[in-house]
Amino acid sequence: MSEMKIKFDPNLTHQKDAINAIVGVFEGQETFQSNFSVSSVVQADMFEKNDGIGVANAIKLLPEELYENTRNVQIHNGLAQTENDKQKLPSLDFTIEMETGTGKTYVYLRSAFELNQRYGLTKFIIVVPSVAIKEGVYKSLQMTEDHFRQEYKNVQYDYFVYDSSKREQVRNFATNDYIQIMVINIDAFSKSFTDPEKETKANLIHRTDDRLNGMKPIEFIQATNPIVLIDEPQSVASTANRKKAIASLNPLCTFRYSATLTENFNMLYKLDSIDAYEQKLVKQIEVASLEVQDNHNQAYIKLINVNNKKSPITAKVEIDGQTKTGKLQPRKTITVKSGTDLFQASGGRNVYEGYVINDIYCDEGNEYIDFTSRDDIIELSQSIGEVDQDNYKRLQVSKTVEEHLEKELKFYRKITTGVDVMDHSKVISQKGIKVLSLFFIDKVANYRGYSNGGVPVQGKFACWFEEEFTQQLRKPKYRILYPSVWEKNDAGKQIINEHALKELASSVHNGYFAQDKNKDASGNPLFAESKLSAKGECGKTAADESAYNLIMKDKEKLLSMDEKLRFIFSHSALKEGWDNPNVFQICTLNETNSVMKKRQEIGRGLRLAVDQSGERVPYGFEVNTLTVMANESYDQFVAALQKEIEEEEGIKFGAVEQHQFANIVISGEHDTKEFLGAKKSEEIYQHLANQGYIDKKGKIQDSLKSDLADSTVTLPESVKEHSDAILATLTKVSKGLSIKKHEEKKNAKLRENNGKKIVLGDDFKALWDRIKYKTTYRVNFNVSELVEKCIKEIRASVAVASAKFEYKKVKVAFTEAELETFDERSKIQYYRNRNFQLPDVVTYLESNTKLTRKTVVEILLGLDDKLEAFKNNPQRFIELASDVIRKQMHLAIVDGISYHRIGDDEYYAQELFEEEELTGYLKNMVEVSKSVYDYIIYDSDTELEFAKKLEESIDVKLYTKLPGWFKIDTPLGSYNPDWAVLIDKDDDMGDQLYFVVETKSSIFSDDLRASEQARIDCGIEHFKALSKDKNGNDLKKPAKFIKADNYNTFAINLYGADSELGT
Repeated sequence: MSEMKIKFDPNLTHQKDAINAIVGVFEGQETFQSNFSVSSVVQADMFEKNDGIGVANAIKLLPEELYENTRNVQIHNGLAQTENDKQKLPSLDFTIEMETGTGKTYVYLRSAFELNQRYGLTKFIIVVPSVAIKEGVYKSLQMTEDHFRQEYKNVQYDYFVYDSSKREQVRNFATNDYIQIMVINIDAFSKSFTDPEKETKANLIHRTDDRLNGMKPIEFIQATNPIVLIDEPQSVASTANRKKAIASLNPLCTFRYSATLTENFNMLYKLDSIDAYEQKLVKQIEVASLEVQDNHNQAYIKLINVNNKKSPITAKVEIDGQTKTGKLQPRKTITVKSGTDLFQASGGRNVYEGYVINDIYCDEGNEYIDFTSRDDIIELSQSIGEVDQDNYKRLQVSKTVEEHLEKELKFYRKITTGVDVMDHSKVISQKGIKVLSLFFIDKVANYRGYSNGGVPVQGKFACWFEEEFTQQLRKPKYRILYPSVWEKNDAGKQIINEHALKELASSVHNGYFAQDKNKDASGNPLFAESKLSAKGECGKTAADESAYNLIMKDKEKLLSMDEKLRFIFSHSALKEGWDNPNVFQICTLNETNSVMKKRQEIGRGLRLAVDQSGERVPYGFEVNTLTVMANESYDQFVAALQKEIEEEEGIKFGAVEQHQFANIVISGEHDTKEFLGAKKSEEIYQHLANQGYIDKKGKIQDSLKSDLADSTVTLPESVKEHSDAILATLTKVSKGLSIKKHEEKKNAKLRENNGKKIVLGDDFKALWDRIKYKTTYRVNFNVSELVEKCIKEIRASVAVASAKFEYKKVKVAFTEAELETFDERSKIQYYRNRNFQLPDVVTYLESNTKLTRKTVVEILLGLDDKLEAFKNNPQRFIELASDVIRKQMHLAIVDGISYHRIGDDEYYAQELFEEEELTGYLKNMVEVSKSVYDYIIYDSDTELEFAKKLEESIDVKLYTKLPGWFKIDTPLGSYNPDWAVLIDKDDDMGDQLYFVVETKSSIFSDDLRASEQARIDCGIEHFKALSKDKNGNDLKKPAKFIKADNYNTFAINLYGADSELGT
């Protein structure tokens, strides 16, 4: 069995945007390194080349240039700009915020290669907060090795995890002149590093070492001016001491990466949880909650909190009360003190007789209440009188197993639809989607215990799981998934093979827990408990490290369909630093009152799923949905998650910020980008406040929501031409968190007319026959023409000055208090000494643009004297020239693409509508009567309004929202149009018109990405090709492709500007 490997896409837009933000800080920096003498490393001058053998990073940009670069990056990414009167950055610390599962680790690893390729930087240190994340980063380095060597033409690089016993690692890090990536835990260099008298207690990295000529390992690192990449800075740099430790590395600069930042230093890029969801970069979340109803026949009491700050001491408890008329008031919160009679407080419910509060104990960590004449003791967050917890948890296990099997069945059918039965196993082995479920537990013994002789014994959760899995698998519908547990009896009837079923049940689940040094009776390591530290940190012990090693080692193996393991049990303390893209269900079965954060819980399964080839699955939320088996109500879960996101990400749900509109693009389609800017954004913000649309804190008021819904929002006259983009931004920020409710999941059904499905009727067949055919495309562009355009554009727009030096002179005065400086003067001087090695411009441009070497050389030779600019500042020239060439190529591809119908046998069959389920959630579904389905599932308000107008129009006879499997191939990825519409004009002529309509809400706003626009342009060419027969002759009444941001635009396109479709 060949090992399954995850593949990495180098062209994901959000990741490239984040990487460009990082390298953009150094724009204009030429390729440069400084050297130092290892023997006298402490005295080495980092900015002077000498004959030593150490190699260090260096920056040659002026502070003002770094400041301006940073501000340019920030406005480009819609972020508040760093403001400083001195036109300098307050520090060279930068922040990148990326939601869990969007490829944060990939981004900072690839950033190292980009910084090396563009600017010659070679020394990188990744600082992590825990064993878990250390193991995760190291695993990522291993998994991406082939990918990066291919992307960067086998560039030489080393990576290693810092080991205090291997001193040569640090020396090699300092002396090698190629990329060095060190991964180090903050705990390895944050102890006693500033006090020489405590050197024996310091980390080894801070101690002198005879094997290093009496020097400290840290001194080698300091001399290299490393770029420090901090993973999870809210944990790494959580104390003053840890911040000093990071500073002790003597970083050239630091880049901080996290989804939950507590400090913001020069924010460069932000992809928060809302953006990630809207761009479908992570899985959709649905919550399946188990709520006990009508269980009020015994005394229910839950301790919410205790308070000893005032006298008397009080507690808040939750009980089931009743009104004076005897009506039940379930889960009512009341405040009690010693002597409170819950019989009276509940309104006289008999079940509370004898429950009189005795003691309210407030010692932190041991809080409880007890009663005068009852034996119950209730600890904080615990309760009595609820449904039996074992029954409740078993039901959670049962529902998780059922949901898991339903997803396996759904994915199997999706992959095999339209495939011959004999080829099912082959297509599953190539494109199958492995489903994994994750159970978090807080007591290992509940999964596995040990007898006195060390013999493993199943805990109750393992027993429940096998019983529930066995019970579910008896259903005949799952036979197609697990045929090996079925056999035919003498009568030829399919029956369960009990032995095979039992074997399968025991092999599909396993535990990932900390492992003890001791062995069980079979010689396997004993499972051990994991614990959270006082600070809430986890994974600190060697036993915990063994669990992470196993999780990381098995990451890709778990994704293989050949691996039977599908259900994973793990300790809830091992909650960070790892994930698996194919986790589709998460269920928490904790018994203690320790609270596991919702974001940590869902973070293990947010990443988009991959198939058996290691590629991301192309089905959107239809497949990429994470089901959380919550042990609370849907509303409680969503409220808690939203609160966490607000606290951790600084997102204000339903609030506008002053810089919100600054990065709206106002330049022409192919010009250099210009933005609306901070001042205009503040003007819009003030206007919204004056109109009463927002309060003084930016919180959106009901009046704005109402006007947005009615399209009557008023904006300042000075920005009216950009109103579409401004309104799109306001619509986005006015929404809350989009979490789906499992109970609201619904399948849309195909509508029928007189017993016949509409989708099989003559009208729909006439529409479908015009759009169903597949095409192939060719990109025809003239290379000579491309070369000519590139030369012309580079000569016209690429201006490169030499590197600059800043000369400063300042006067000093002596005062009693201190030295004072005044009369500071500075002068900029261009650096014209070309005593540096020119980079290989041909290879760089060839790699960056994917043009042939011959074409790149033709462009460069055509520049004549303009090529002198390359010698002035090689790196700046390469960056600008590369951008020009890529832009010209993009225009050439879109302008030169042509589509051709493959033939009469290559098409999307009507029957696919019957074979493919269409599933949505009620909050995003609208019941309809003219579509082929009884419900339309909409992704935006634009789509909802369009569907309503189609329903109202007397001219619209039939329509459908085109399903996800209807795709058009383009050079920039597949494209899925929105609608197919049949118009039957009420003119007694019997004329019918056929349309494909694209209603992307941002089509007519400035923020539509060029790649998205290009895909739509390709869609136009595709349907042009379908308007002709095989011989190139025009077909009668072909389907026309129309772009429309709303229904009226669609109507105007049909009948001209002076009329609308009848309604």
